[in-house]
Amino acid sequence: MKKTNIIYWILTGLYGLFIIGTSIPDVISSPDAAKIMVTQLGYPAYLMPFIGVAKILGGIAILIPGFPKIKEWAYAGLAFDLIGATYSTIAIGEPASHWGFMAIFFAFLFGSYYFYHKKLKGV
Repeated sequence: MKKTNIIYWILTGLYGLFIIGTSIPDVISSPDAAKIMVTQLGYPAYLMPFIGVAKILGGIAILIPGFPKIKEWAYAGLAFDLIGATYSTIAIGEPASHWGFMAIFFAFLFGSYYFYHKKLKGV
């Protein structure tokens, strides 16, 4: 159980920091984030702060102990965000070097989710 708990908190902590860190430029609508989201991907600028705030809330939800239903929704939302970001990058024709690294973040997300459930079962 102790090993499961340690692995869970390492994966969740790293993923939570990643997701919250990447949401800050969206919330403040930084020019670099706007260049990617609006110019390259073609999304409307008003979507950036919304997605940024949603990612911060999701990151907080997976980092705070308890609240299992909120945590489940947060994992789902963060998975959709990551899938959407990867798909959007692939859809505009970016080479694998621009989106291949996302596999690392998928591994952290799914690893965190797997160990969260393993921790709940007490295994």
